[in-house]
Amino acid sequence: MDQITNTLLMIRPAVFRMNEETAVNNYFQEAIKAGPLEITRRAQSEFDAMVALLRERGVVVIVVQDEPKFDTPDAVFPNNWVSFHDDGQAVLYPMFAKNRRRERRESVLEAIEAQGYQINNVMDYTSAEDAEVYLEGTGSMILDRANSKAYCALSSRADEDIFIEFCEDFEMDPVLFYAYQNVGKQRLPIYHTNVLMCIGERFCVVCLEAIDAPTERKNVLRHLRESKKEIIAISEEQLHQFAGNMLQVIGADGQRLIVMSASAKAALSPDQIEALEKHGAILDVDLSTIETCGGGSARCMMAEVFLPKA
Repeated sequence: MDQITNTLLMIRPAVFRMNEETAVNNYFQEAIKAGPLEITRRAQSEFDAMVALLRERGVVVIVVQDEPKFDTPDAVFPNNWVSFHDDGQAVLYPMFAKNRRRERRESVLEAIEAQGYQINNVMDYTSAEDAEVYLEGTGSMILDRANSKAYCALSSRADEDIFIEFCEDFEMDPVLFYAYQNVGKQRLPIYHTNVLMCIGERFCVVCLEAIDAPTERKNVLRHLRESKKEIIAISEEQLHQFAGNMLQVIGADGQRLIVMSASAKAALSPDQIEALEKHGAILDVDLSTIETCGGGSARCMMAEVFLPKA
């Protein structure tokens, strides 16, 4: 099974702002001094620049334009509500914020199919919202597809029971742990696993400092070593610059690319950059508005498409 793909779904924002419904447990979000139209304009500009950079390097990007009528301020982060798998399955996930549930639309799946990809089945976990439990896609889970493992930092956005159910359905070994960040004088759960961890074909970027329990940290390391990943450890300070929120993709002629924000790259040390560049060319783009207001970065903006061609 392939770990990385050359095809991505990205949703161009129509109404972007700091989402009041997600800010309660996403401690990366901050307000900025600008009007709503200006904030949306900046987010669209950052999005367009990222799409242009990816396409320039040979990545296939399927762009769907969001619509203002849905009032979905986090639509730019589609990897939380959908994932696409090489057996032709699309998976829909239960979302914590009610206004994020409006992002799940049949028209997005139809846009993928219109590009020649085949969806044979839709696996739907969204009924879990009725019980107020959630699992926000490849934000909550980091999938090591090639080694049939799934890593999950449990939080109010990542429920253990649904995660185990997903792993059973997709025949993956679950690797569970808790991860924390400093918020003021408190140690609070990190809302999504993909801000502290990225798994590529032969490497893993991970913030081990965020995994407070030594037994859980050792277990994560054991699984990564079993899978023969080069471990590139980042600090919690680097995590706060979104240095864990990156994605390896395939560009033109099979070239490996590692996509991240400009702030993530700026936070990395020369040694870390050298280690990453063994696994692909780094593509970085300014996402300062999206990161500040949205509390997510480059990886959150890309939903990988592994579907077979029709």
